Parts: sequence; structure tokens; C-alpha cells
Amino acid sequence: MSDPKNPFEAMIAQYQDMAKAMNPALESFTPKGFENLWPTMPKDMMEMFFGNTLNKDGLDAKTRLLLTLAALTVLGGQAESQVRLTVRHLLEAGATKQEIVECIGQMSMFAGIPAMTKVMELAQEVLAESEEDDT
Repeated sequence: MSDPKNPFEAMIAQYQDMAKAMNPALESFTPKGFENLWPTMPKDMMEMFFGNTLNKDGLDAKTRLLLTLAALTVLGGQAESQVRLTVRHLLEAGATKQEIVECIGQMSMFAGIPAMTKVMELAQEVLAESEEDDT
């Protein structure tokens, strides 16, 4: 039960009750489950949308995704689903485990050790899944 003295907790509890009333399945919904709805794009598609296909002298998809991972790290790794998705896309775009780890580690200078550690743990989950899929 929420603390009636804390209006934020009361508001969140009200939203949770409303979501359960609208769709009981939302009671067990997690953001990580949402990741399953967004597949990893093929490398060619990422290159077209994010890479230098349309901008011949621009950054390639892998570089843009490394920049995205760096930004997500600096933001504290709060967007866990986006971190995992970006790591999946980086692997598809041809990034190595070493490049991914170095990108996250470099951001410790700007984001701090706790944020870097959190993102590194999220990335390790995806890298471990990737290694399992390869075997």
C-alpha cells in the first residue's frame, strides 16, 4: 500500500491500478519484455538508415551506434532496454566485444564509475547471449 503522505507514490499506485483494470496482463509487464517486440535490424538496413549510404562521406552505422552507446552510458544507463538493443545492433553492425567494452569504459571519465558499471553489466548480458547463440 502506498504512503498517503507521499503524493508521488499515490499517483504511481493509481496509474498501476488503472493499467491493471484496463489490461490485467500489464500487471506483469516489464520493459525488458518490450525488447522482444523490436528485432535486430540487418546490417545493410542499419547502414542505410544510420550509416553512410545516404551520406557517402558520413559516419558508418557502427560508429554512430558506438556514439549512441556512449551517450546512453553518460545518461547513467537508465534506459536499460535501449542499451541492450544498441549492443545487439552493434554486434550486427560488425562491432567487436573489445570495441563495445572500450566504448563503455571510456565513458567512465564522463559518466562516473557507477553508470559505467551498470551499462557494462547490461552489455555483458547481451554479449553472453550472443556467445550462447554462436555455439
